[in-house]
Amino acid sequence: MSINSQITTIPYSNEQLQELAPTLFTQEPHAQASDKYFFIPTIDVIEEIRFYGWYPVNVSEAKVRDESKEGYQTHCVRFRNLEDILYPQDNAVELLLFNSHDRSTCFSISAGIFRFVCANGLVVADNIFSSYKIKHLGEQQNDVAHAIGEITKVKHELLGRIKTFESITLNEAEKFAFANASKSLRFEPHLQIDTNDLLIPHRKEDEKDDLYTVFNIIQENLIRGNISGINTQTDRRFTSKEIKSISTDTTINQQLWQMVENIAKIKSTQQQIAA
Repeated sequence: MSINSQITTIPYSNEQLQELAPTLFTQEPHAQASDKYFFIPTIDVIEEIRFYGWYPVNVSEAKVRDESKEGYQTHCVRFRNLEDILYPQDNAVELLLFNSHDRSTCFSISAGIFRFVCANGLVVADNIFSSYKIKHLGEQQNDVAHAIGEITKVKHELLGRIKTFESITLNEAEKFAFANASKSLRFEPHLQIDTNDLLIPHRKEDEKDDLYTVFNIIQENLIRGNISGINTQTDRRFTSKEIKSISTDTTINQQLWQMVENIAKIKSTQQQIAA
């Protein structure tokens, strides 16, 4: 499954959203959905999120092979708080809305991090920040209000985690170990690549050794592709393509974030022992 993705620093209007991702405006579930399926148009949730001061700045809509699923496929909308739009910093906590109208993806809200220097959209691991299911709108049982409240509460904590990651320096062996462990998130065992290729920065700003920068370098190389290797089953060379699957992109991001959390804990323990 591939996606069409558009990013902007200016919030999208409904007219722009309609042009980029018509699925957001679908008004009924796919015919295969059961009678028990409680349908909420995605645009209704978008309007609810806008009410709380978060605005859509990114939209991804999956392409489908089955034409009957057109207009019902998986989609993702990223929102940024008005404060971060008006006064952008190096990183911004974002709200990620996932949904589909064919029941392939549940309606949920998660937290993400947007790094402006390289336009990387990171997704926070579920066990660091839980996803919240969306089943209700309105004054009672408002899942959107609850999810936004939880994200707002941990916003400064997440930015604090980034500061912690930036304060941790990795040596060459540690960087290699991180990159080597991350290979399996993208490449099956028979797809052999040079681990060092995952550590190649693509801009001068990333020529640093702190954990957060290394994290972003690895993430960019895994997601955006262009990594060469050999398929040992066919003895043919290959070059990885950009990942355009919403679910795969999200999973890799979450697993990488968890790796970074684990590295930070290990390094913190080492520092305490050394002290």
